[in-house]
Amino acid sequence: MRLAFGLPQVLLIILFIGGIVSVTMRYASLGARHYADSYTREQAELFLQSSTEVALLRISDYNRSSGGCMSSVNVISSDGRFNAVVTIEQYYLADGSICNNGVAYTPIQTEESHGMVSMKVVVTSDNTNPKILHPIRLERRSLQRP
Repeated sequence: MRLAFGLPQVLLIILFIGGIVSVTMRYASLGARHYADSYTREQAELFLQSSTEVALLRISDYNRSSGGCMSSVNVISSDGRFNAVVTIEQYYLADGSICNNGVAYTPIQTEESHGMVSMKVVVTSDNTNPKILHPIRLERRSLQRP
């Protein structure tokens, strides 16, 4: 009598080990994809905040002496992965200020609130970029003071 494995037992052990390895690799790839998507979303949120700051800087630099107010700002990230469209929905200006190019403005009486803007920021990802696995679209509304 021999004390060794036969061919059927060896094949069963190989199939069992192969099944364990394939399940492990499946969960590892799901984890890696989740981390990549989470990283991309965090980068998009950071870009959303920085594009809000860029829009506030451009609003404060905009010359309204001709009677117009800025209505939107487009910002593209330096690596081209994200695009932000900042839409100024409403200005809060003191009486006597001029803003007549179609952007809504609310006359206010207090000097403390003069110049505040209500804006909507929409960040979308460039879906042709191979670094982005899933498309991203973030939207935030905020009331800011430039």
